[in-house]
Amino acid sequence: MTAERTVPSPSATPREHGSSPVSVMPPRGTDATGVGTGFRPPSPRPPARPAPSVPLRVADGAAALLGALALTGAQRHPLLVALLIAASLLSRPRAGGSPVPGVLEELPAVCGRVAVVWLAVTALWAAYRPEHALSARTVLTGLVLQAVACCALRAAVHGRRRAALLRRPHAALVVGPAATAQRVAAAVLRHPRCGVRPVGVVADAQPDGTGGVPVLRTGEEVERAVIQNGVRAVLAVHPSVRAEQGPLLRALAESGCVVWEVDADSPSYASGERLAGFSCRRLDLSPARGGAGKRLLDILVSGTLLLLVSPLLLVCAVTLRITDGPGVVFRQERIGRNGQPFTLLKFRTHRPVDEHESATRWSVANEHEMRRFCRMLRRTSLDELLQLWNVLRGDMSLVGPRPERPYFVAQFSQTYPGYAARHRMRTGITGLAQVHGLRGDTSIEDRCRFDNAYIDDWSLWRDVCILLRTAATLVRPTGS
Repeated sequence: MTAERTVPSPSATPREHGSSPVSVMPPRGTDATGVGTGFRPPSPRPPARPAPSVPLRVADGAAALLGALALTGAQRHPLLVALLIAASLLSRPRAGGSPVPGVLEELPAVCGRVAVVWLAVTALWAAYRPEHALSARTVLTGLVLQAVACCALRAAVHGRRRAALLRRPHAALVVGPAATAQRVAAAVLRHPRCGVRPVGVVADAQPDGTGGVPVLRTGEEVERAVIQNGVRAVLAVHPSVRAEQGPLLRALAESGCVVWEVDADSPSYASGERLAGFSCRRLDLSPARGGAGKRLLDILVSGTLLLLVSPLLLVCAVTLRITDGPGVVFRQERIGRNGQPFTLLKFRTHRPVDEHESATRWSVANEHEMRRFCRMLRRTSLDELLQLWNVLRGDMSLVGPRPERPYFVAQFSQTYPGYAARHRMRTGITGLAQVHGLRGDTSIEDRCRFDNAYIDDWSLWRDVCILLRTAATLVRPTGS
């Protein structure tokens, strides 16, 4: 388990942060970049969805039916034909996220899927009707016939969609540094086959020169552009945009826009998706990350661990009481999900001078001022086991951004774009930043970036991986 510490040090100041307390959230109507976030989504629109899957399902079903023509005589049993069609529909390739659909990119997946369907159905049919087992020639003929038909029908569907996009491309906003955003917008406009038409650049400064796509610098201008042009796509064209313009991107996503992250400088994404030659990937900016599955994992794991380690907690509490006096449990206010404060629990390993020092002094370990048993608690992270109770209560999660005190949340929210966005998810005992060594007196900017990346890419399996990596770290404790 990992955490920032609460031990005062004579030179304890957080690395890379401001020096005066301010409001937790940036001033209303603006964000840290100066671009307006007073954007209010227009009247509710249905979220932009991928192209409907029904035409492709019909194409897959028709191709399976054509493939069944290879069957002869008793082999053309209605049950066998139904199995082929059902298996083809159930095993349809996962819809890609590319803005412009195409069949060539799907060709390996389509052919592989058809081969798997025929081999699996052949094996099942041989087990069910061994006397009417399909011959290798029949299987090969049906496989090739269905694959060709499937590719041809899918090509027809994609061709109609491309033609529709050429006639009515999706209006898009380009978000990022003015010069880079204008360059990407100009490139996309030169390639109308992308199906995307930039209608505005959201930036905090006017680029050098004139012409190009209009620059939008206030929330009101962004709102007007969305309404007048029916914007349904957003291109974030710089790695820092997701952190700096997080509130605006989420507001645009809530208004029904699809948000794409575009790498304007190098092909760093392995997704294979391209927009006018730029690497891109679709971002999921759903406001709620995690859910019932994450909460269930928290309850099961924290409840089980509390039962298992309760004897150890009792031994630590008694030993700490004997060696260091009363006040075994340390309570401190931290900021949790949606900026709500809660009381974090830990075993006390150091005594602050007063409440003010505890709330405003940066957390830097100074083990020389601690007793031996307290140093052991710190090095092994046993002092943080009480936070399992915070998890069970729902104040925290097992995995999530580490909670910080209100004093520093106020400073960091003003200094680091995207820091306040960390609080859209329940805070955690450990997290992606912590398993990457970002604990104690380390870069706040790096922690912020890792925390927001974790939230944006959250999955239940990723939580499990972070917990396993944290457990491996505990086997070789180094403290913070």
